[in-house]
Amino acid sequence: MLAVLLAILAALVVVFWSLSGDSGSLLAEAGDRWPYALAMLALVGLYLAFLSGDYRGRAREALRHAGAWLGLALLLIVGYSYREDLRAVAYRVAGEVLPPGHSILVSTSPSGELAVRIRRQENGHFVARGTANGVALSMLVDTGASTVVLKPADAERIGIDVQNLSFTTPVSTANGTAYAAPVRLRTISVGPLEVRDVDALVSQPGALNENLLGMSFLKRLRSYEFSGDFLTLRGTS
Repeated sequence: MLAVLLAILAALVVVFWSLSGDSGSLLAEAGDRWPYALAMLALVGLYLAFLSGDYRGRAREALRHAGAWLGLALLLIVGYSYREDLRAVAYRVAGEVLPPGHSILVSTSPSGELAVRIRRQENGHFVARGTANGVALSMLVDTGASTVVLKPADAERIGIDVQNLSFTTPVSTANGTAYAAPVRLRTISVGPLEVRDVDALVSQPGALNENLLGMSFLKRLRSYEFSGDFLTLRGTS
């Protein structure tokens, strides 16, 4: 009986090696993988030793229970091996079910690049729910706007003294030409993506119905891409 259990343990070692790649890559990543492997195998070994004594004379029941535990161990190893793929799938599913405008982190890279997706609204526009100077704001993504543009009420919410602004910069709106005041924002964030020292404008009262997330933010990202019902922003935190 003990010999059978030890054979199962040896088989588990072989499975772990096969899932981890070739021996060269495994040794190269020893510091990353082996602590998990040794801990797993030690626990399995202790459990098998327990089975060999507690199930003495009941080999079939022992093998059935050992198989269940080894199957669970194998599932954990496979899950760990494909954790990045599983995380990406989870992010994509979340992006499908979250309401439009909510950002979802869909991928990361070793270089620190992040990718965030925003779902299109029913009216066809992309609205990002982010922050400006740490205060939550909704902003209409507008690649035709050269800068970020804020409504006066929201500018006041993030700490800008609107009363002392000089509205001297002409801007084109749906209602014609209006005037705005140039400001600089400490930060604008969409999900985990953050851009610092962003040029922006504050519109005159009544000139703008929505805040605009313009190119002074978008061009500071690594990239942005419209694809179907999703906008993907790529940058760093």
